[in-house]
Amino acid sequence: MLQLAAALLAIFAVSDQAGLERALRSGAPVIQLPATLVLTHEIVIPAGDRPLEIRGAPNGSVVRMAKGFRGTAVFRARSRSHLRFARFAIEGDRGASPSPRGLPPWNVSFADFYLRNGIVIQGGEDLALEQLRIANVTDFPVIVSHSANVHIDQLTVEDSGSRNERGRNNTSGGILIEEGSRNFEITGCTLRRILGNAIWTHSNRDRNSGGRIAGNRISYVGRDAIEVGHASGVVVENNEGQDIGYPPDAVDAEGEGTPVALDTAGNVDGSVYRKNTFRDVNGECINLDGFHQGEVRANRCESAKPFDSYPNAHYGIVMGNTDPDVKATGVTIADNVVIGAAYGGLFLIGSGNTITGNHLLMLNRAHCAGDGKTARCNYALDQPDMLRSGIYLAGGAKRKDPAVDNVIRQNELQGFGVNRWCVQAAPGLDRKRNRIEANVCRGE
Repeated sequence: MLQLAAALLAIFAVSDQAGLERALRSGAPVIQLPATLVLTHEIVIPAGDRPLEIRGAPNGSVVRMAKGFRGTAVFRARSRSHLRFARFAIEGDRGASPSPRGLPPWNVSFADFYLRNGIVIQGGEDLALEQLRIANVTDFPVIVSHSANVHIDQLTVEDSGSRNERGRNNTSGGILIEEGSRNFEITGCTLRRILGNAIWTHSNRDRNSGGRIAGNRISYVGRDAIEVGHASGVVVENNEGQDIGYPPDAVDAEGEGTPVALDTAGNVDGSVYRKNTFRDVNGECINLDGFHQGEVRANRCESAKPFDSYPNAHYGIVMGNTDPDVKATGVTIADNVVIGAAYGGLFLIGSGNTITGNHLLMLNRAHCAGDGKTARCNYALDQPDMLRSGIYLAGGAKRKDPAVDNVIRQNELQGFGVNRWCVQAAPGLDRKRNRIEANVCRGE
């Protein structure tokens, strides 16, 4: 009984913003919010490592930004460990016609650049965000930067993100892990109507590491459903999504921000993308720019509506090497299903990769024939097989890295002209330098 009484006394129930700030200054271990809390300025969580939990009331709490709110986030914490947010909602002020904002300079973190956020944590350890609803946030509902042991579970994130000067998405609107964060997980979350990326990692310097993104549901996003950027040892599994790359007017075409269901950037190794399912992708199913020494297995993208429903449709799966430290080697791409692509099924670079058991169907819906006669096919005319082949053995992407010494076996390829242009190589590249066998190729 004495222990229970002590635990109850340790909970500080606050009624307004001033009370919340007093409780934080006092070092209260558990702070319970009122049913409604209106904030005129951001709440700064004091630095330190004493355990702190900010939780909702038993019947629910809503934290609202007042008109004229001052600050860069609803809650901001720097150098704070053992911090938990649980069971309340945050309502932003996105409807106040925010001014446009582009991407940060290459050497500035997103946490330091975007100024209209929900929860921002920088330099913490042992962090938990659980059972929160965050909606109508202008920039990022959640940013966790340069932190460790991060647990994000059962968040609902809705109707968030802003646009750049051209009116396109600027990547904001979802959950971001950045700048060398490690041992993180994002599980069981629902994200819908996100203008930029829904769930992603990013880093300008140290790579993020040891992550798991699993069991999330994502719908109607303007950029990527999930992006693993500059990271090592990240598992992305059992996520579901639909309507990726919508609304089309939010797609950052000028910035080459093609929407992707499962995206990659920077240097990513030791990672696994498996058993993720997406419908209606207005872009690419899987982009592997910087992915090496990893596995892409049993993912599915089905985009079978009329072709004009996908104005930004692209390849099914694309490998790349923009990061100068990356060689596209040791990648297994197996048992994936792609139904519907504007161009080919797989753009392959590098060596020592295994491509097996994939079903790449409804390819070349743009009907590219290598002559550039249609606008969507008027690209790389010196490589006529690039857009029309089921699998294209490329000489490289951003840098030279020819597709040689790969195994391409027992794949099913189907689409316009695929019976003629099944597995083709870039000019000057010999197909025989790869092991190509037992693939089934069918026309439209």
